[in-house]
Amino acid sequence: MKADTNLFVSIDYNLSLDSGEVIDRSEPGRPLGFIFGRGQIIPGLERALVGKEPGDRVQVVLEPEDAYGNASPDLFRQIPIANFPQGMELKPGMSFEVRTAQGPMMFRIHEIQDEVVVADFNHPLAGERLHFDVTVVEVREPSIEEFSSLFGGCGPEGCGSCSSGCD
Repeated sequence: MKADTNLFVSIDYNLSLDSGEVIDRSEPGRPLGFIFGRGQIIPGLERALVGKEPGDRVQVVLEPEDAYGNASPDLFRQIPIANFPQGMELKPGMSFEVRTAQGPMMFRIHEIQDEVVVADFNHPLAGERLHFDVTVVEVREPSIEEFSSLFGGCGPEGCGSCSSGCD
């Protein structure tokens, strides 16, 4: 079977930056699994995997536009230092999670000014060129459970395709 839309695909991978630093990898014996064509992995990597079969190896370099995008200046915000825990030593590069009406959001301290922290809400890999070394481990039909997790209990054809009672 070849990697294609709505199939379950699992991969072993190493992800590195231009510097050669490996920043992520699948754990030995625990490949990353996803439903192909459903936006669960970055677009450029998914395009590189189209039609690949178990055992195929893919080495691809992705520009930011095909990965996490370029850093957007609109995602930098000033937060008063008084909003941080008193006595905490704040430093550029520190990461925090905040709860918003849309759910949790992560940010990194970009800069500390007089009374404010400049927070960067961009993805940590925004603006980075990514180097992937991937081996396809498995391509198969997804289980009902794997597919239903995408649709809140429903299959690919909608609520009528399963017995979850979500009609």
